Amino acid sequence: RSLLSPLMRLSVRLSEDYLLAKGWQLIERNFNCKAGEIDLIMKDDDYLVFVEVRYRETNEFGGALASITPSKQRKLHRTAEFYLLKHFHNSPPPCRIDAVGIEGDNRIEWVKNAF
Repeated sequence: RSLLSPLMRLSVRLSEDYLLAKGWQLIERNFNCKAGEIDLIMKDDDYLVFVEVRYRETNEFGGALASITPSKQRKLHRTAEFYLLKHFHNSPPPCRIDAVGIEGDNRIEWVKNAF
């Protein structure tokens, strides 16, 4: 069970719909482990993609994507590594971490291979 706010759940769904429209496949939503949480895990052709979703009402202070701190990036990497070990052991598929930022008017900005 996820403890996400209704606004964040909506942001994750908007991001999911945006990426599904690009032909991606949903693998998992809101994956949790001790290392952290990954909002979406999706398949883009041969790539397994871990997607971090951020929402901000305005673009003050750099906006949604700028809110992904180096500390959060490290957590995402650790969580993705845990997921890969758990599901693929020593033979993971090609993968990357993307970011989707959504701001007040539901404007979506997607960054492939964000970090």
